[in-house]
Amino acid sequence: MRVVVQGGGRRGRRAGLAGVLWAGAELAVTVGVVVLLLVVHQVWWTNRQALAAAREEVRELERDWALPPPPDRPDSGGFGGSGDSGDSGGSGPAVVPEASASVSAGPSVPARGTAPPLARESAYGVLRIPRLGVVVPVAQGVDKRAVLDKGYAGHYPGTAQPGAQGNFALAGHRNTHGEPFRYINRLRAGDELIVDVRGQRYTYVVGRTLAQTSERDTGVIAPVPRSTVRPEYGYDEPGAYITLTTCTPEYTSTYRLVVWGTLKG
Repeated sequence: MRVVVQGGGRRGRRAGLAGVLWAGAELAVTVGVVVLLLVVHQVWWTNRQALAAAREEVRELERDWALPPPPDRPDSGGFGGSGDSGDSGGSGPAVVPEASASVSAGPSVPARGTAPPLARESAYGVLRIPRLGVVVPVAQGVDKRAVLDKGYAGHYPGTAQPGAQGNFALAGHRNTHGEPFRYINRLRAGDELIVDVRGQRYTYVVGRTLAQTSERDTGVIAPVPRSTVRPEYGYDEPGAYITLTTCTPEYTSTYRLVVWGTLKG
């Protein structure tokens, strides 16, 4: 005798569909967790790592400066001095990098009468921004992995040395990897930017800011800084300048934010 069971096929199809939906939901949750972990790593963990390493680098520099210079490296006052910079007439790299761009960096030519510069991508100074509570190492070059991702401020190749005539130009991350330049948009005219190198301290005073410009606006790091995109922003006379550049808006690399200062007499 045959027993006919009706509706079994439909229930089986429903069960199969429910299984597929459940598997899809599990996959979506798994992907979401992985993405969340990646975001936490990028935004939080890299900050902790880079910030801790940068602070230790500052301590190492200060400990080294407290010791007498080795016999084969006379202490000439560090990296810049008040003399002319041998390469301050350069216009810097072809592209103004934001804090997450990778740009090839080479050593700068030392100022006449000063000690040779340290190795490429080595930290040689400390930038202090009292208004923001920022204390960050300054290193040669603006390469992403070798300099900026360490939480350092990177010295643009071809720009002036600290304290010298011309434009001492720096790049730094605004978000992630220590984000030393995150709040430079809060700087106002009159705020101090202090650069320490062995045996010397150079104090610059913030004068002007440019809230947004193109990443290719190389004029902002020229010896006499003036935007080529927005020429109403910048300076007209030779002097001893400092420039801070980073990306804007936050968590993007679309434009550049620029802060300028002049050496305090």
